[in-house]
Amino acid sequence: MPAVEGGAALPPESFDAARVRLDGVRALVTGASSGLGLAMARALLDAGATVALASRPGPRLAAAASGLRASLPRAHTLAVDVRDAASVAAARRWVERRWGGLDVLVNNAGLGMRTVNPRFMVDPAPFYTVSPDGFRAVVDTNLTGYFLVARALAPVMVQAGRGKIVNISTSHSTMRQRGFVPYGPSRAGAESLSLIMAADLADSGVTVNMLLPGGAVDTGMIPEELKDELEHPLLAPDIMGAPIKYLASPASDGITGQRFVATDFIKAAPP
Repeated sequence: MPAVEGGAALPPESFDAARVRLDGVRALVTGASSGLGLAMARALLDAGATVALASRPGPRLAAAASGLRASLPRAHTLAVDVRDAASVAAARRWVERRWGGLDVLVNNAGLGMRTVNPRFMVDPAPFYTVSPDGFRAVVDTNLTGYFLVARALAPVMVQAGRGKIVNISTSHSTMRQRGFVPYGPSRAGAESLSLIMAADLADSGVTVNMLLPGGAVDTGMIPEELKDELEHPLLAPDIMGAPIKYLASPASDGITGQRFVATDFIKAAPP
């Protein structure tokens, strides 16, 4: 498979996201109350999938559910704290009781640099100024959360002999960028985790791939007052729509351990 910067796999030229149908596909998306997670949940629902929007309970999750009324009864909300093994175990029980299985898991729930340094894009702070609590909060969500959710739900897929796990990541340059502790290390760890998961599941029928936007996205992690200071315009969250349809569809069957960049799907889209 051809590759681009960072070892990312290119989408097939024949893939047309507008024609994809995912009827009967059961998908769970974490961090789905806003941003990338909500955009991916919408794309999956638009293609006919049944989707559980998993997120910590609160007004944002309620607002997301309200905005998806047209997709009922295929859209469900599921209160989950990915940092809490008991909460994640409850989500697995919900999946097994309600659906009897799971076809697609999208690990997306995450915290950004804004939680430890609101001016991180224009005024990076050295790692030694980050508080231990701030470091743990980001790693607990962005890395440990991916592990806990996949640990709980991968066995459901293994038992069925099929399934697709998609872990949302970021660019390699972000993982190394000055002032990006703890976000960079948390995403680098999640990428390593993804590759090991893919290897561990190689003979199970369950695939594991990574998906990254291809640039900074307008998800609320960058304060409004700093947007005019950015070098490049922010991407819209719906940039993730085409690639998540691809990774949830039969078109990606058998592909595992790969990194996909969402912006590449725009370049590859049929005219």
